Amino acid sequence: MLRIISINLNGIRSAANKGFFDWLSTQDADFVCLQELKAQAADLSDAMRAPAGYTGYFHYAEKKGYSGVGLYARRTPERVVEGLGIVDIDAEGRYLQLDYPGLSVISLYLPSGSSSEERQQAKFSFMERFLPQLARLRAEGREVVICGDWNIAHKEIDLKNWKSNQKNSGFLPEERDWLTRVLDGQGWVDVYRRLYPEATAECYTWWSNRGQAWAKNVGWRLDYQLATPGIAAAARTASVYKEQRFSDHAPLSVEYDWSHPPG
Repeated sequence: MLRIISINLNGIRSAANKGFFDWLSTQDADFVCLQELKAQAADLSDAMRAPAGYTGYFHYAEKKGYSGVGLYARRTPERVVEGLGIVDIDAEGRYLQLDYPGLSVISLYLPSGSSSEERQQAKFSFMERFLPQLARLRAEGREVVICGDWNIAHKEIDLKNWKSNQKNSGFLPEERDWLTRVLDGQGWVDVYRRLYPEATAECYTWWSNRGQAWAKNVGWRLDYQLATPGIAAAARTASVYKEQRFSDHAPLSVEYDWSHPPG
């Protein structure tokens, strides 16, 4: 069994103070994909860099206290790909790929466009330029799992207040259509939805800090594991952990009936 966890930490140091690493030590995960580190290398303690049993790999943003992705792995990869080779995107630390024989695991942090129109345009630009990379990954013939905060709720079932959010970033028609192109057009599989096509309130992974969103479970499903069809078909269970709060996102865990990568 292969267990993969994805979580936007909204600051690795903040999440550590809220018990994230204590929880992680109980999870027996093979890979843990992190988004929004909000830290640079010098900010990480040894326990953050390499929790017991893991080696940590990171792609930091150039701007301090901003963005950044990471990946904890139990086995040493054949290759580490840090960034997309696109200068402005890579400056924000949004993509990290570990390659193993026949399998790649990726941590992705797609931009949010909610803070300003400028950032929404940066999000659209990222999406446009990331689409060919997704197609290249599909064409390689490897099994791939992309874990991340995609900052898009795909369907009405994926957020509580869909009617009032149709003109808001994260649920714009252009964003939703793009995700449909990724899934239906390129053949990526939304693993959680494959397992639980009707899930509603239990599927949410993000809650606004405003009002009583968490208490009332007024959430959005923004965190996904998208996978190539072979390994997606091997997914057996998926769950969103909500018993503790490590950030404004919740961890998404998926178990695949898949042999561990060697090494």
